Formats: sequence, structure tokens, C-alpha cells
Amino acid sequence: MVISLSRCIGCNSCSIACKHENGTGPGVFWRRVVITESGKYPQAAMHALPLLCNHCEDPSCAKVCPVKATQLDDNGMVTIDAKKCIGCRYCMTACPYNVRAYVKSNDKGYFDEGLTEYEKAVYGEHKVGTVEKCTFCAQRVEEGRDPACVATCPAKALFFGDLDDPASQVVKLLKDNPNAKTLKPEAGTKPKVFYI
Repeated sequence: MVISLSRCIGCNSCSIACKHENGTGPGVFWRRVVITESGKYPQAAMHALPLLCNHCEDPSCAKVCPVKATQLDDNGMVTIDAKKCIGCRYCMTACPYNVRAYVKSNDKGYFDEGLTEYEKAVYGEHKVGTVEKCTFCAQRVEEGRDPACVATCPAKALFFGDLDDPASQVVKLLKDNPNAKTLKPEAGTKPKVFYI
């Protein structure tokens, strides 16, 4: 994934699209946008930094998982097998990007009146006592569609594609932007989310 920081307006549409597509409950965010400010009035500026799983080439989260629930799949995506996950949260500690979430419950919704019909339909897919994270909307990618965050972004700040395909948009963007950066390269995880 390539994220254009100059285009991102910090609207959190990506976060909302992710929650809707994946049916995550209160307090569980697979992606979020961190807003910071710099300067002083009248030259103050807002900066938005979208954060999500970096689907690292050398994921530290997979190295520490005692039951091998976290793996790097054949498509280069970092996955979690909820059937294997024991909820020890070692992966959360090992992740240098703080983008994993622990599922404490799936019976509490956003409203005091109880679960909505939508919440009843989707919360059961999230196993209590396990860790979850961004999947790049694998269900959508398998159908040839972009992840929900990319499809929803009103500023067109998110780009998704195959880093091994020289004709893909993300490869072209990285070629046109040689100063593209990853988060915390010093962690040695070789992240595959780039910021331009």
C-alpha cells in the first residue's frame, strides 16, 4: 500500500470503512488516523498519519507467536489464524507499529439498548480472547476489489497493488517518489506500507 500524506485530510473515512467492512466492535480498530499539529497560530498546520498493519516482509509478530497463529502467507500478507490464537498478546508487544487489537468481548455494541441486527450478524465472526488486525480486506482482494479503505477514501490518498508487478500503480508511485518512507525502518521488519 502507498499512502499520500499530502492528500490525506484526516477525515477517518478509512477507519469507518474498515470497521463497517470487517464488523469490528467498540474499541477494536484495525486502522486509525493519528492527527498532530505543528507550528503556532497563524502558521499552525494539521498532519494526518493513517496507521494500519504494515504486512511486513520480516514480521516480528510472527517470530514471537508461540502457536504460529501469525504467519506470512503466499501473497505476502501477514495473517492471524483465530482458531490457533491463544490471546497471549506477544504479537501486540512485538509489533513496532501498535496496530493489533485484542478482542475482549463480542456481546457489547455501540448502543445501550443492546446489539443492533448488524452487530448480531458480524460480531460472532470475532473470537473473544484473540488478537486481530488489518487483513487488507483479503475477502475483497480475492474478488479483485480494493480494500475498503482504498475504495472509500474521498481524497484518493490510498493506493493498493502488487509490489511484485512492475505495471501496478503502487510500483509506479514508488518509482516516481524515490523518497517514499516506511514507518520505523530501524525495526528491521521491512514494512510494505509506504508513505509519500
